Amino acid sequence: MPKADIRMRGFLKRTPVKTLLSLIKDHSHLLSAEEILTVEASGRILAEEIISPANVPEFDRSAMDGYALDAESTFGASSYNPLMFRVVGQVTPGETYDGVIKPGEALRIMTGGPVPKGANAVLMAENAELSGDHIQVLDAVPPGKHVGKIGEDIKKNQRLLQQGRCLRPQDIAVLASVGLKKIKVVRKPRVELLITGNELLKPGEKPRGVQIVDSNSVMLAPLINRDGGLLKAVHHLPDEKDLLHEHLSQPGADLICMTGGTSVGIEDHGPILVDELGELLAHGIPMRPAAPTGFGLIEGKKVFLLPGNPVSCLSAYDFFVRRSLCMMGGYSQDWPYRKKKVKLATKISSEIGRIEYVRLRIENELAFVIAAGGASILSSTTQADGFLLTEEDSEGFAEGEEVQVWLYDA
Repeated sequence: MPKADIRMRGFLKRTPVKTLLSLIKDHSHLLSAEEILTVEASGRILAEEIISPANVPEFDRSAMDGYALDAESTFGASSYNPLMFRVVGQVTPGETYDGVIKPGEALRIMTGGPVPKGANAVLMAENAELSGDHIQVLDAVPPGKHVGKIGEDIKKNQRLLQQGRCLRPQDIAVLASVGLKKIKVVRKPRVELLITGNELLKPGEKPRGVQIVDSNSVMLAPLINRDGGLLKAVHHLPDEKDLLHEHLSQPGADLICMTGGTSVGIEDHGPILVDELGELLAHGIPMRPAAPTGFGLIEGKKVFLLPGNPVSCLSAYDFFVRRSLCMMGGYSQDWPYRKKKVKLATKISSEIGRIEYVRLRIENELAFVIAAGGASILSSTTQADGFLLTEEDSEGFAEGEEVQVWLYDA
């Protein structure tokens, strides 16, 4: 049965932040796997354990520019007793030498070139003196010297990477080196943005009259990409219930972010529609800014109701939507910001039972408060070097107290 219409009546009850986080965790399950090209897999989460199908290298190869020869034939060589070896040819990477190297013979070889039959060592070029088609060997070479053996880098059937690994550029290079053209990774969560408000203009337009330019979609798009989401569509919609109903009902997304129309104003249709179409699990939280945040489900889709005010939107996204995307995509839920310990230049007051998202400027290792409220003052996040979050059971921090700050810069 739909909940009562609370528009213009305020929040009768707020969902504790920890409860909301628990609800998000319960409904944000790891997505299925998809197969993609290995060369496009950097930054993706591996959905399978990788066992090497091949040796790397598949042949003995030279680790130096020099001469391939039979090591035992060099025993006894020294600067006082140089031994002469006949140079019988040359091999470079990608070529092969079909002959067999005999004692007293040497093959000029470049780094990465295949070591021919009959040779079991490579003499460094600087340790040989070339004279016509012969070299003087001035020092004995032990067997295996400067030779990369079959499987020296990677052995066939070796476990290369574990399932769940976030692939780095060097990881996909290793996967390519064993001949894996495609691999299975966790599918990216498909995200749609519903940016609502009769007063909004699309990004790129100029503000005019009582209309303002949407900045939320511009901010959210790179954040969604950062957190492993795949932004499928951005819809700019007026506050029309039937139109919002249509978009919330559409299949295809794993997660919908609706900004604006999510509080308790007369045009705030979002919570009512989520409740009618699915299940509204939470609406209203003890957090400032971001109090009107809501969360629900519509036919398996996660629906986040984010405040239209941009600072509220940012804090709610980072605190809640980011975690859901990371859980679905297999990424770490840790904050994506560097942390730093600094002392407060002024005290910060906080109401018990509420989390404060406080923007700070840091100067000479001291943190100065820029804003705690000001949900619509987006420039406060630009002026700030970072932010801190108070605890629900905290009354704030004293002047001079050391606090942990999250820094906005990468």
